Amino acid sequence: MLKAKLLHPEILGTLARCGHFSRVLIADGNYPFLTMAPPGAAKVYLNLMPGIPTVTNVLEALVSAVVIQAALVVAPPDDSFRAVHREYAALLPGVEIEEKERFAFYDEVKSSDTALVVATADVRRFANLLLTIGVVRM
Repeated sequence: MLKAKLLHPEILGTLARCGHFSRVLIADGNYPFLTMAPPGAAKVYLNLMPGIPTVTNVLEALVSAVVIQAALVVAPPDDSFRAVHREYAALLPGVEIEEKERFAFYDEVKSSDTALVVATADVRRFANLLLTIGVVRM
């Protein structure tokens, strides 16, 4: 029986097949999952009902399972939307969180390096988070 925070079998299996520089998108409930992700990426739909789960919930589970090297978010139009990004920073100590304009962010997600897209039901704006998996140091 697993005892780590991350228990979802499809997410675990996909992460096990990823390597250094593979990317994982944790998408909010407004993200265009089908059209703004590479066709080869595994897609996991966790969007149960509005607000459950959030991107932050999924991030908390993922950081218990893999090393995160980098993070990318959509640059919000003003500081009022950055509270969610501060939540991510608290769960990603030492990881720089880069901001990109929305369509540049979409282009990054559509890269063939994006191996997994996790759909959440997060209703907060600008909550999408693109993670780059790092190296496990022994």
